[in-house]
Amino acid sequence: MCLTEKKRENQLLILYASQTGNAMDAAERFGREAERRGCPSISVLSMDEFDPSELPNKEAVILVVSTTGQGDNPDSMKGFWRFLLQKNLTEDWLKGVNYAVFGLGDSSYQKYNFVAKKLDKRFSSLGATPIIERGLGDDQHPSGYEGALDPWMSSLWSILYQRNPRLLPNAITPDDTLMDQPKVQVIYHDTEEGLSPMTTSTDFNYLEMQLEKAHSMNPAKYSGKNRPDCFLKLTKNNLLSQVESGKDVRHFEFEAVSCAIDYDVGDILEVLPGQSPEALDAFMQRCNLNPESYITVVLTCFQVQVQARDNENRGFQKPSSPVKLKSFIELTMDVASASPRRYFFEVMSFFATAEHEKERLQYFASPEGRDDLYQYNQKERRTVLEVLEDFPSVQMPFEWLVQLVPPLKTRAFSISSSNSAHPNQVHLTISLVSWTTPYKRKRTGLCSSWLAGLDPNQRVLIPAWISKGCLPPPPPSLPLILVGPGTGCAPFHGFVEERAIQSKSVTTAPVVFFFGCRNEEDDFLYRDFWLSHLQKDGVLSEEKGGGFYVAFSREQPHKVYVQHKMREQSSKIWSLLSQGAAVYVAGSANKMPADVLSALEEIVSNETGVPKEAASTWIRTLERAGKYHVEAWS
Repeated sequence: MCLTEKKRENQLLILYASQTGNAMDAAERFGREAERRGCPSISVLSMDEFDPSELPNKEAVILVVSTTGQGDNPDSMKGFWRFLLQKNLTEDWLKGVNYAVFGLGDSSYQKYNFVAKKLDKRFSSLGATPIIERGLGDDQHPSGYEGALDPWMSSLWSILYQRNPRLLPNAITPDDTLMDQPKVQVIYHDTEEGLSPMTTSTDFNYLEMQLEKAHSMNPAKYSGKNRPDCFLKLTKNNLLSQVESGKDVRHFEFEAVSCAIDYDVGDILEVLPGQSPEALDAFMQRCNLNPESYITVVLTCFQVQVQARDNENRGFQKPSSPVKLKSFIELTMDVASASPRRYFFEVMSFFATAEHEKERLQYFASPEGRDDLYQYNQKERRTVLEVLEDFPSVQMPFEWLVQLVPPLKTRAFSISSSNSAHPNQVHLTISLVSWTTPYKRKRTGLCSSWLAGLDPNQRVLIPAWISKGCLPPPPPSLPLILVGPGTGCAPFHGFVEERAIQSKSVTTAPVVFFFGCRNEEDDFLYRDFWLSHLQKDGVLSEEKGGGFYVAFSREQPHKVYVQHKMREQSSKIWSLLSQGAAVYVAGSANKMPADVLSALEEIVSNETGVPKEAASTWIRTLERAGKYHVEAWS
């Protein structure tokens, strides 16, 4: 089909749905590349900024979407997707619209790139014409998702040019010397201008104000909500694992200091971590920034790469009151934890004054240098500060740093307490993240190491947000089959606490919990807690139809995992499923969720005598009925 068949204007619409920023980064790259190929009109928008009823009027649409959790839509896509599922949309609603879908996913997850696949299928079912077969980026590829993106994008431009040369007149000879303009402008102020001095009596009010101002100025749309739900103070920091185990797993308890805290079991706590003062100082010194300056950051006229939906949004935003430059960096820019993206190296190359540095940066930013960049940057998890120190001749304007330094993002943790059992408190179970890079450099997770270093006797205010997770709170009448090895036990600690409270006033259904760890002595997390609820009339007790089963993977020559313990309790599991039980699974996303699912299918097949395919269908029915939930993390 010719792209100009319906005489639509030569416009390229690029829509993205991003949870962590990768899809947004890829979409903006599409916009830059299209501009270099001479496309006369380009819009790059998050799906929640676009009115999907306008889709039939578009000529060419590129959709860049990530898959989150267990095949879930990113938050910014949910409204867009609901619109596309309307029954009144006919099979020719998008006739004449040409589209392409690129997905970002991780093949270690069971529903790999599920969102991209279903979006592609839906556009096709509504009559749209695919420009090219959907592309699927994989985080497990040696070059990350860009391993699939580069060749897919090259083919896309070629096909678009063949169909409509006016859309991409320079597709064959793109202008690679074109330098973009930053999306933001930084305005500096006198220190007295519009400031509210901090006082000890209103410290969290001041911090809240700083957060709101800094986040509202940050160009990253995926850096979280501006206003925290609450501020927390750490009251307990207890080591759960044994020192000799080689793991550092901790139990944290926090109390709310700014307002009452409210949550359900299964909810998520998002924490904004602190950054190392030494790293912040080193970054500002490397970039010749005055930490005492006061600034406002405003989005400039949206260039080709990011256009506003409505005309009134074009031009400068109304500046908010100033914020201290050091506070802005500390609260919004991840300078010493996150790795910069590929575009960071491309912009750096324009500001490099040493020729050998310029050549290396240009190579890193090119398709030919993609694999070497991945080895240098992502595999080593080099930070922005480390990269800047490796290229000392580069002096990037602060506007570019604001735009390109990855935003400081909240870290999400499963809540491991019951609000009923611990009013105005929230508990977390966290394993200190640490690893060694291919070049033998020690790395630790920003948030877990920061929390582990906090002293409960010091007053450190922690901005926090509460959100719904993948594990809805079960009613007391619902039988439960819980599977949570390692720190996957965290949400179920809260589940058991909650059901113990409920059992004092109403009759509660049985709870069976399958836990796994390496050794009984080293990392049997919350051992006394589980065993106490296993006693007579306890939530997990046999008398109440429950059970508690532990898989110690390293205590015998052969490995024993939770799925093995599940098979040993096959009849009990099927009995609970027959009573309408719900299955909850939490823990590592590596192999565990798939192994647990396979064990359940085998149990259903063996207990009922049906083929495994029929058992698999039965489990999917359980999932659709809202009785099979998985919360997994990498």
